[in-house]
Amino acid sequence: MAKFVSFCMTLLLIFSSQIPTFAAEIQPPVVKSEAAVVLDSQTGAVIYAKNANERMYPASLTKIATAIYAIEKGNLDDIVTVSANAVKAEGTRVYLLEGEKVPLRKLLQGMLINSGNDAAIAVAEHLDGSVQQFAMHLNTYLKTKIGVTNTNFTNPNGLFDENHYTSAMDLALITNYAMKNPVFAQIFGTKELKWNGEGWNTTLITHHRMLKGEIPYPGITGGKTGYVDQSKQTLATTAENGKIKLTVIELKGNNKKDIYDDTIHLLDYGFHNYQNEILPKSVQYNVGKKEFILSKDTLITVPLNGLVKQVNSQGELSIKNSNGQQIQTIQLILKTKPGIEKEHKSIVNQTTHLNAFYGVAIFIIAGAILSLRNQFLKRSKA
Repeated sequence: MAKFVSFCMTLLLIFSSQIPTFAAEIQPPVVKSEAAVVLDSQTGAVIYAKNANERMYPASLTKIATAIYAIEKGNLDDIVTVSANAVKAEGTRVYLLEGEKVPLRKLLQGMLINSGNDAAIAVAEHLDGSVQQFAMHLNTYLKTKIGVTNTNFTNPNGLFDENHYTSAMDLALITNYAMKNPVFAQIFGTKELKWNGEGWNTTLITHHRMLKGEIPYPGITGGKTGYVDQSKQTLATTAENGKIKLTVIELKGNNKKDIYDDTIHLLDYGFHNYQNEILPKSVQYNVGKKEFILSKDTLITVPLNGLVKQVNSQGELSIKNSNGQQIQTIQLILKTKPGIEKEHKSIVNQTTHLNAFYGVAIFIIAGAILSLRNQFLKRSKA
């Protein structure tokens, strides 16, 4: 009996070693915030979405858009003269004084790190002359440069206006775009900064609890908080684990505990289930008689529990997880087959040779006609 049991155990070990294993996928967490999005910061792949395209109030997450617009349009060394209008800003401030002269870079630091509403207005007025002109130019910039579809901003700081809205997806796209700029990324990830102003000398400390370490979480690279009564708690967070970079946007959380808990659960979900890999351009994809390839080696987002790739007749490569959720789409290019290329060259060569033959023939015929004409003229004169 003991030998039989031992024999069965041996067989079990042999067969079990040959069964393919898959990483167990953690189910998406239950998110308490009304809207949330998790994107791969580099590829833009959608890892999680809840009410992603619903129009909502962003509060101070607006300043992410203001900052990247200012960085790309302005000169960071410009000296900005603070207006009376900026000084009167409501809410969180860096206590600027009317007539104070501040470098644009410093205003962006005060705006992102300490959420200074006065700094945001000073930036807007410096760039475009007025808050109204700034809002118009910012909206155009966001639509044409980044591709937002559900955003309309009326001010640079996110103070409530019923016509000042965006969506979790749009904010994630804006944040991803902004994080590719090293100046923005550096300020967005600053935990504290000495602030020497005419009206305030202090050390600015980020309001984002995970970024400053009050809520420990490894790999946090940036963050911005927001709150007005109508928006409730809003939060933007970026993080990385060496295998993937993530952007998390949370809108309309009831309280700070909920919105940070949601962010932690979503980061855990993204880090435990996805990573980046390079898809080589040498790989070919056949659809009927068509062959498609990548134009270059391409970074993709890979689900650890299984990757499904599908290509349609237009050459769109869809990357899905094992549950069938589409997370990324890449446009391929049509490959011209070598046989077709040779056939095309052969036809071109034949046409060229034929044209040359006809050219010579026409030249000979024309010469013969001219010779006959000359002989006829001589005879006529004789």
